[in-house]
Amino acid sequence: MQNLLLIDTDPGVDDALALLMAYQHAAVVGLSIAAGNVGLAHTVTNALRLVELVGAETPVFAGCDTPLVLPAADAAFVHGVDGFGDAGLPLPERKAEAEHAALALIRLTQEQPGELTLVALGPLTNLALALRLDPTLPQRVPRLVVMGGAVTGRGNTSVPAEFNIGFDPESAHIVFSTWPQFELVDWEATMRHGIALQRFESWLAADDDRARCYERISQKIRGFMQERRRPGLVLADALAMAVALQPDCVIRAEHRHVAVELNGSLTRGATIVDWDGRNGLPANARIVLEVDQQRFEAMIVAALGAA
Repeated sequence: MQNLLLIDTDPGVDDALALLMAYQHAAVVGLSIAAGNVGLAHTVTNALRLVELVGAETPVFAGCDTPLVLPAADAAFVHGVDGFGDAGLPLPERKAEAEHAALALIRLTQEQPGELTLVALGPLTNLALALRLDPTLPQRVPRLVVMGGAVTGRGNTSVPAEFNIGFDPESAHIVFSTWPQFELVDWEATMRHGIALQRFESWLAADDDRARCYERISQKIRGFMQERRRPGLVLADALAMAVALQPDCVIRAEHRHVAVELNGSLTRGATIVDWDGRNGLPANARIVLEVDQQRFEAMIVAALGAA
């Protein structure tokens, strides 16, 4: 049976690659969009661009344009003001649906209960709102895969916080404390699965519209990572998508309880993992620690048309 995905995201350059992977390897029933990497107008536009690029008919639903409680800074300095590297791509012809993303998450899971894998690639604002509107939502979703967190406190926003969780910690708290079981692909796992830049750029030379588009929009972020001496190109959302698409690509994982710090002056947005079972709470997360690198890269190669 074909993998059916419902994706909540904030495109974003690495989100874009994850979406190309999703369209290559699965069926995408809907895209719910939040603000995060950049503002909502840009993230919705970028989602529509990708739907057009792959020739799909996927509905795109605009969602929350701010975090639930407190404002937060975006990541335009990494992704470009427009979220796609300021590459000057033409505007899409398609339009977003009128239905709010949170309501679409509820409706689509009602229409296909037990059939959809929900993949959350951005701040969890839309999903938290959907959970407040319909607490029965997890009963209809067999898998939730979340890209977020830094499970030993080596973040990429503050010292301990990863961007998606740090952007909207209250929403992450709602999801983590409400959803019985989810899979977590964190920033630290991403750093362990970097791709050599020269190899990645050879894939971008493929004679395929997807590779040509991604070459344009990723120029800024590739330069950013080179400047910071990252271990190759690190692609957080693509790694989470690989786990969603091929669960058996996970080589090592741990089941632990994960919570979100909301109040610490130095630790707001940190993901707190109970590694030693001290709090007595049941494990709510399968924390992905290692995936098969060759299979991960093969999924990207196919998604760019570079195979």
